Amino acid sequence: MNKHPDVLCAGIIVADHVCTPIDHLPAAGELVMADHFLLTIGGCAANAAVDLAKMGVNAAVVGRVGGDIFGRIVADLLKESGVEVSSLQVSPKAETSQTLIVNVRGQDRRFIHSFGANAEFGAVDIPLERLKQSKILYVGGYLVMPGLRDEGLAQVFAVAREAGVKTVLDLVTPGPGDYLPRLEQVLPHVDVFLPNNHEAQLITGESDPLRQAERFRALGAHTVVITMGGDGSVLVSERLRLRAGVYPIEFVDGSGGGDAFDAGYIYGLLQGIETEDCLRVASALGASCVRAIGTTPGVFTRAECETFLRQHTLKIERL
Repeated sequence: MNKHPDVLCAGIIVADHVCTPIDHLPAAGELVMADHFLLTIGGCAANAAVDLAKMGVNAAVVGRVGGDIFGRIVADLLKESGVEVSSLQVSPKAETSQTLIVNVRGQDRRFIHSFGANAEFGAVDIPLERLKQSKILYVGGYLVMPGLRDEGLAQVFAVAREAGVKTVLDLVTPGPGDYLPRLEQVLPHVDVFLPNNHEAQLITGESDPLRQAERFRALGAHTVVITMGGDGSVLVSERLRLRAGVYPIEFVDGSGGGDAFDAGYIYGLLQGIETEDCLRVASALGASCVRAIGTTPGVFTRAECETFLRQHTLKIERL
């Protein structure tokens, strides 16, 4: 693999334990059967890197795992998926972050999570020399990693932009909190900001996705895309206001759909295509993800994505 990847994907890395949809949550002492369990890659950085590799992109992951069997499994799975892992660090005294994802038919997912080595990840873990040789820096899971501070991330993003590297940011909000101050230094250095509408409402207090996006634009982000799950997405940039729908697809498990959307948008940036087409690719990858359990198994390959895009139309309206 090329020494300098096109995309550095930095942030959360997780070992996911996922079950196929069950009929109901078990009561105390009750055994409920699932057809299948999957031990797979999870976390924003790992998911996006794998999805990009499926699209034929040279991607590397930057993050931390623990010195345990799950860390070794995650590293092996990433390598098998075509992701470059030389910047994946091991925290010997920490466990690898893990999530138990419980799918119940007709209900949203439930998560049980241990934070593990992700707590030790910081801006200093992002290799600046490799960054300068990349085309895009993607950071996923900002706000939930205690070691990734706004000052440090802003400095890394500033280095990236000075080197001509595009910056893409996604985040995770663990619950109500005063998050806006942690974005004030960072967003002026962000080319594309990709929160979902629930996260954006927690941060801004605004319920309308268009107003959410405009608020983040006012803080300095160049382009803001608010994802809304089954309700599509809203994009605001200097010259564009767009609302995109969704592609029809059979829903199995929503895990990783937002990360797949991010990967699709990043793919579009790499290809230099129009903003509307970036939304089309992003929406297609996000839709493909939910076809199977786990965060990455259902995601289209590039050939599958190109075929899907030829066969389906995404409604996009200008606002």
